[in-house]
Amino acid sequence: MSVVRRLPVVADLTLVTAGAMTANIAGYLLQLLASRWLGVTGYSPFASLLAVQLLCAVPALALQNVVAREIVRGAPLAAARGLALRCAGLVAILALVLVPVVSAVLNVGLAASAAALCAAPVLVLLSGEQGVLQGRSRFRELAMVLGGAGIARVTPALIVLAAGGGTAPALWAAAAGIAIAAAAARRAADTTSVSTSSPAATALPPQPLDPGGADPRPPLGSDAADLIGTPSDSQGAGGKSASNLSGRARKYVGDVGVLPVFRAAQVQAALMALSSADLLVSRIVLSEDEAGRYALGAIAAKIAFWLPQAVGVVLYPKMAQPQHSARAMRSALAVLVGVGALGVLGAAVAAPLAPLLAGQDYAPVQGYLWLFALQGALLAVLQGALLSAIAADRTAPAAITWIGLAMGVTVMLISAHSVLTLITIATATAALTTLVISVIALRTARTGNESAATVPDSGPDGT
Repeated sequence: MSVVRRLPVVADLTLVTAGAMTANIAGYLLQLLASRWLGVTGYSPFASLLAVQLLCAVPALALQNVVAREIVRGAPLAAARGLALRCAGLVAILALVLVPVVSAVLNVGLAASAAALCAAPVLVLLSGEQGVLQGRSRFRELAMVLGGAGIARVTPALIVLAAGGGTAPALWAAAAGIAIAAAAARRAADTTSVSTSSPAATALPPQPLDPGGADPRPPLGSDAADLIGTPSDSQGAGGKSASNLSGRARKYVGDVGVLPVFRAAQVQAALMALSSADLLVSRIVLSEDEAGRYALGAIAAKIAFWLPQAVGVVLYPKMAQPQHSARAMRSALAVLVGVGALGVLGAAVAAPLAPLLAGQDYAPVQGYLWLFALQGALLAVLQGALLSAIAADRTAPAAITWIGLAMGVTVMLISAHSVLTLITIATATAALTTLVISVIALRTARTGNESAATVPDSGPDGT
């Protein structure tokens, strides 16, 4: 019996999108004001460390996927939080090791590097609580946590910067704000656990956005059979009791540990690395002033990348169904291309406003903003293609993304000596990688569609 997945409920999707957009707008405001207050030279290390922070957030976003899935399947709250604590511990150890490495590679102080990286384990804990809210279908609370976390992170940093503080104090203040947001999210999750008795027996929640707006979520079904999965032949057709389900989920979380988080992170890590590599390379191949201008242009790329996230959220459940995946994939790519084209046009029209908002020091980059927006739009299309791979539980396209990243970075390090050449290489890398993966994803979805047509009784995973 094939599983029919529900499209996200409009009200819930609107709430979570509003929360995610609040966080994104707060992040853009931080970058914009920091570019003015720190100046061209001071903003470059600040923006580079924010990019490092984004890469370190990948395990946090993956953890939210896993925690939400396990909560829906009946895992107890303590087990989910135990998984979050283990992941936070591993991330903390990794961050400690990376502090001197990041400091040396980006030529920034140890205090600033530590401030950026210490936020990573706190983000893991925050995402774990967001996963609990997502798994319990508490989308009003999730939206408040998403928006509140963005404000809590940005507000202390802006206060420090406005008072004349530098990169390190601002990043330490931001980390403190994230810790406060994590505590508030835990309280919200504890409150919802009182009124949520059996997650596995409830209707499936719609797909929310991730804290940054960019993180695709794994497919969730629309009924208990989809959540549990198809029983094996040895189990028979009968369902399990609620107590057996809870025990099975508890054992599953304990046995697998952090491995599901690692698997969920690999595709997203490849995408995030590709979207941030050029900003990191700019610190190596460009002068301080040029790197600062490149960081400002990269804001246009980030906006174009995060703007159409709701497209994947709405079409993702259809991508998870082999009989509908090809059509959903084509629809997603078509909409993403259309939104991307409008974004590029908007960046070209609004380019003269950049010096007015960020200062005349950034006037030389205004003519390239459309190219930055094109890079972000291409990466948004790439994310749509990768979403179909995640929906079908296929992670091979991540390898292609890593290959494209390696090739692009190599060319950047050898040939990029100005803002124009660097963004041109980065855009060409995004275009080539997106084209290859989109073609593969469309062919794979078409094959899955044909298979589903010949085998109507496929399991809920479509394999």
